[in-house]
Amino acid sequence: MSDAMERPVASPCVSICALDEQDICTGCQRSVAEISRWGRMDNDERRAVLKLCHERAKEAGLVFGN
Repeated sequence: MSDAMERPVASPCVSICALDEQDICTGCQRSVAEISRWGRMDNDERRAVLKLCHERAKEAGLVFGN
């Protein structure tokens, strides 16, 4: 499937919108900048942000494993 035909990567928002001391959302683990840019990101950028969110969640002890 070509990039133009690919469906947009869905937002990780879980409707728990609160920022921690580092301005990271405690619900989705995105930064303020990532949240504000999400609508303008292409799928590759969105996947990179999702990977960062997963790493942040692991560091915070919110998820375990890979």
